[in-house]
Amino acid sequence: MMNIQGIMKQAQAMQKRMEEEQAKLAQEEVEGSSGGGLVKVVLNGKFEMKNLKIDPSLVDKDETEVLEDLIVAAYNDAKNKADTKMQESMSAMTGGLNLGGLKLPF
Repeated sequence: MMNIQGIMKQAQAMQKRMEEEQAKLAQEEVEGSSGGGLVKVVLNGKFEMKNLKIDPSLVDKDETEVLEDLIVAAYNDAKNKADTKMQESMSAMTGGLNLGGLKLPF
């Protein structure tokens, strides 16, 4: 049977590794796109939008609703990619250990 001090040491080490990984992931960027690449959004690991590119062919005063929908779709695509990257990274770090309802801070 493992002692409490050993378990606490392991938990603290894992917490430190998770914090380091979260800081690393916060610096990474993912790109999402919509409309066949006409709208592109770049997010960091904190889901902050860092860049937005709109193809000039979309800029038409009669098409603003379409443009708005494409921006939302591009953002959501980038966010989903960032979510996936974070989950893969955390899963690799915990060795696939199911941590139940553990909520990560970002």
